[in-house]
Amino acid sequence: MAARIYQRIKNAMQSGRARVGTWTLEFEPAEAKKPDPLTGWAGSGDTNEQVRLTFPSLEAARAYADQYGIAVSVVTGPERTLKLQTYAENFAVGPITPAGE
Repeated sequence: MAARIYQRIKNAMQSGRARVGTWTLEFEPAEAKKPDPLTGWAGSGDTNEQVRLTFPSLEAARAYADQYGIAVSVVTGPERTLKLQTYAENFAVGPITPAGE
């Protein structure tokens, strides 16, 4: 059984940073999805794909995986960058050129 551990990042639709620091353990799919002959929906018999476990730290997630013998790969998220600017920079005008040029 294989899984991946990743840290949640802030969604573009979020203004707050709630639950951003939590780590998630998500199992890799064991079998490919196939279309259902009656409905046409894609699905599989793998129920581990529905399981998502959250942990407060990476160490806690790794300890859980080690305890149950789960092979994990850790996916690190992008580094958070801040765009620091002053309020006056919102109104900055580019270089002014004479009207005749």
